[in-house]
Amino acid sequence: QVQLVESGGGLVQPGGSLTLSCAASGFTFSSYFMNWYRQAPGKERDFVARVSSNSGWTNYADSVKGRFTVSGDGAKATVYLRMNSLKPEDTAVYYCKFSTVDTGGLREYWGQGTQVTVSS
Repeated sequence: QVQLVESGGGLVQPGGSLTLSCAASGFTFSSYFMNWYRQAPGKERDFVARVSSNSGWTNYADSVKGRFTVSGDGAKATVYLRMNSLKPEDTAVYYCKFSTVDTGGLREYWGQGTQVTVSS
């Protein structure tokens, strides 16, 4: 059974930094994407960033480009999100998602979420 556990959320002042982590257990796929999403109160869950487990290729939402950095350790099935220059509008519950495709089709696994609050 695949489980994703996130950590690193909390309260931070505007302009501050946080690093989120997400570790997967029971995940045996060799090639996959490690993704971060976020959901603010009353809004839909939005894509933030992703990294490929094999190539290290990354992709970001425009709203976080230049401020957030996603990195991953494919061998450990762990993904990180370094968030700098945080703004109040970054306040949300952050979720990690591991996704891959195999003979059974698309497989997606979500973490439980971790709260990030940016406030003075």
